[in-house]
Amino acid sequence: MLFRRVYQFLIVYIIGLLSLLGLKMILGLSDYVIPGFFLIIETAHATAQVYFYDVLNTLGVTVLGQCASIIMAFGVGIAGRKSSWAGSFIKVAAYNIQAYPIVALAPIIFILLGDGFLSRLLIASMICYFPLLLSVIGIMASPVTDIEHFYVMTGRMRWQLEVKIRAFENLSKLTTVISGSATLAMAGTIVAEFIAANAGIGYSIRIALYQSDLAKILVALFMIGIIISIYQGMLETLGAKIQSRWSVINKGDAL
Repeated sequence: MLFRRVYQFLIVYIIGLLSLLGLKMILGLSDYVIPGFFLIIETAHATAQVYFYDVLNTLGVTVLGQCASIIMAFGVGIAGRKSSWAGSFIKVAAYNIQAYPIVALAPIIFILLGDGFLSRLLIASMICYFPLLLSVIGIMASPVTDIEHFYVMTGRMRWQLEVKIRAFENLSKLTTVISGSATLAMAGTIVAEFIAANAGIGYSIRIALYQSDLAKILVALFMIGIIISIYQGMLETLGAKIQSRWSVINKGDAL
C-alpha cells in the first residue's frame, strides 16, 4: 500500500507538471510566469533539503492534529450516539461550530494563541475532525443487532461494550476514514502556516508566493505529496494489519 500511494502520487504530479509545461510552450510564456523544466530542477536542487525539513515540521503538527481530531470525534460521536436530548444537543453543537469557515476563525485563533505551534495544531484539528465525526456518529448510532441482542438479553451490555462492538464491526470503514483524514489534517496545517504561522512548508509557500517564484511552489508541492503519500500508506498498512489480526481473533473465538 505504501509504494502504491507513492507511485500514484508521482503519476498525478508528473501529469500535472507536464500539462503546466505544455501550457507554457503553447502560450509562449516566460520563465517568470511558468518556470521551465531545468529551472525547476535547479530550484529543487537548491531548496530540497530545506523544504524536506519544513514538510517534516508540518507533518509533526499534522500527526498531532489528526490524533486530537480522532479523540474529539470519538468523544463527541460516542456521547451523541443515542437519540436522546443530550445526544442531539451534542451533535447540533458540533455541527454549528463546523459551520463557521476556518478563515473566519483563524484570525481569532492567531490573536489568542499567537502564530506558533498551538495555532497550527488547533486549526489542523478543526479541519480534520468533522468528516471523522460524521463517520463515527454514523457507525456508533447503527446497532449491530445480531451481536448486541445476545448481550442485552444476558444483561451484560454496557456502553463500553456497545462502542467496542460497533467499532470493530465497522473497522474497515474507520480505517479508511482515518487514513483519508490525514490529507485534511495536512491541508489544515498548511492553511494555518500559510495564513500567519512562522514555520512549516505552508510558511515557505507563502514566502515563495510573495516572491512570485512558482518553481519553489512546485518543489514544495512535490515534497508535500511524497510525505503525505508515505504517511497515508503507513496508516493503511497499519489498518490492514489490525483488521487481519481482528479477523484471526474472531475466528479463534468462533472455533
